[in-house]
Amino acid sequence: MKEILIVLATAASPIFELRIAIPLGIFGFNMEPILVYITSVLGNIIPVIFLLFFLTEIKLFLTRKSIFLKRFFESFDFKITNKFQYYFNKYKALGLLIFVAIPLPFTGAWSGSLAAILFNIPKKQAFFLISGGVLIAGIIVLSLIKLGILAFSS
Repeated sequence: MKEILIVLATAASPIFELRIAIPLGIFGFNMEPILVYITSVLGNIIPVIFLLFFLTEIKLFLTRKSIFLKRFFESFDFKITNKFQYYFNKYKALGLLIFVAIPLPFTGAWSGSLAAILFNIPKKQAFFLISGGVLIAGIIVLSLIKLGILAFSS
């Protein structure tokens, strides 16, 4: 049970997300891949609900309290906007799903939530697109791990 909570928390974190949670569960805790996938996906999706509804207010509160945080959020918003702009221009709201589905730094559920807010994608639509992206990203990460295991076991 402890391992499941660690994988869940890792997947929910803004830095690690699925990219680290899935390998941690499989290699670190020797958990079943399907359990790791489900736990990681749930852990990655749970924060999205809160981010979509409260991120704007949290950012406003924090940036009023600290010049450092103001600069941090301005820089982060700029990076996300630049990275997501291509997907949004080419695929519209569906670009959010693609953006989140790519398991690379600055393209997960946290960044997707911020992008949805910055590009004014309706919250309900954003939630389903981000969730779909998380499901796909989990499949990609799990598949790459399985391919790596197969490659190194022969």
